[in-house]
Amino acid sequence: MMTSHRLALISSLLTGSSFAFHLPTTTIHRQPSLTNNNHNHHHHHHQQRSQSVTLHQYPISITENAPRDTITITDWAINYGIGLGDTFQLTAAQQDDAIHDDVYTITSQPIDPSTPILSIPSNVILTGSMARQELGSQTFGAEDSLLLSDHQPFYLFLKVLTEYELGDQSPWYYWLNSLPRYYSNGASMTDFCFGCLPPYAAGLALAEKKRYKQYVEALSSISFLSEESKQSEEVTKWAFNVVFTRYMELPGGDVALVPMADYLNHGAEPNVDISYDEEGNCYVYSMTEVGAGEPLVFSYGDSTNPSNLLARYGFLDESSSATFCKYVIENPTFEMFNLGYPNSMYFYNDGGISNEVWDVLLYELLKVSPEEQQHFYQAHMSGDEGTKASYHDQYFAQTYKSITSHVDYILNELDELGIGLETQIAQGQDKKRHPRLPLIMRHNEFVKGTFDNVRQNLDNMYA
Repeated sequence: MMTSHRLALISSLLTGSSFAFHLPTTTIHRQPSLTNNNHNHHHHHHQQRSQSVTLHQYPISITENAPRDTITITDWAINYGIGLGDTFQLTAAQQDDAIHDDVYTITSQPIDPSTPILSIPSNVILTGSMARQELGSQTFGAEDSLLLSDHQPFYLFLKVLTEYELGDQSPWYYWLNSLPRYYSNGASMTDFCFGCLPPYAAGLALAEKKRYKQYVEALSSISFLSEESKQSEEVTKWAFNVVFTRYMELPGGDVALVPMADYLNHGAEPNVDISYDEEGNCYVYSMTEVGAGEPLVFSYGDSTNPSNLLARYGFLDESSSATFCKYVIENPTFEMFNLGYPNSMYFYNDGGISNEVWDVLLYELLKVSPEEQQHFYQAHMSGDEGTKASYHDQYFAQTYKSITSHVDYILNELDELGIGLETQIAQGQDKKRHPRLPLIMRHNEFVKGTFDNVRQNLDNMYA
């Protein structure tokens, strides 16, 4: 239920009374109209381009080293009705490759909880459902060709490609021109990159690559995009990455690209909250006190699974004290999920092992004795810790061996990868040729550090 305080906050955001707006320092001469009914506007373009497609005079340069225009974006935001709080500021920091900057949001001054940060009107926000409605029946064949249960991100992918082809005639031109061209997520990785990752992380990254290829294949039945764009790996990969590294999930299940809010970085402990009103307008306000110069962050996903964040977004989150133990079960049962697989199976940075790891592995071992397996499971579901403890005591040696074998397998894989990487670097396969290599190596070192500590903890159990 929305409190009166929250209503007052939203009201102040709508009126802009609690914002000290930044005045534009430059004038944007090319400013196509933006209305809530974009369908007619773009349907007209689709009709014009059904015979032949001509890219506009000012296409966005999307080569990996192309500069990002993160200066004009602030003026664009104000001109399109986005409210910027008086402490809102974009800043940049170098990434692992020391070439490409990460641009993100900070607060320029200390702020208290419930301080307004951003307000974004709904007609600036791109959603999957609105894109599907706007792009029309021409997309249905492509939708059918995708063997995916969730098509909303695909429509955002088509929408980004459509706006890209409109060049500077797109209302979102300045926002798109501010976005990254270089990415380190799974869809952007090469075969060399996949070969440098341990099995679990490589599998997640390859899944992103597979999804990208599915999206590209589905473009064959889209007639309103140019063949030039559809056949350009550079263009399609950029559009895919814009969507999958920046979209947010909406309360009703839709997905959205929310300009300016998409500059909020990930944090395991969020300090801002993102909410939407009934009209679809977006509001960002602080949840805690935030010091001057500190990043404004919200959670992109589970920080205890850094390999998943690397595959999806292309960054390494080292902030969590625990990480997924990387024990993968083919075709897990309902009972295994109830025992904590995989979301609660943690290895801690200090070498600790969550109870759920022991529970799931013991349950797996007990499959040779279905009666005992069911008895153990029922004890878990009823909270009978005494019965569970007796099973753990009885089968400790076997469970211990199973966990130790898993840890040794991962450590062996990481050691072999480390040797291989050192050899590649010695042969000149350095970060100039493979700019994602430093990030991948940091990921592997982070995983290895945790698993080394777990192995030491296991050794101490029999010391």
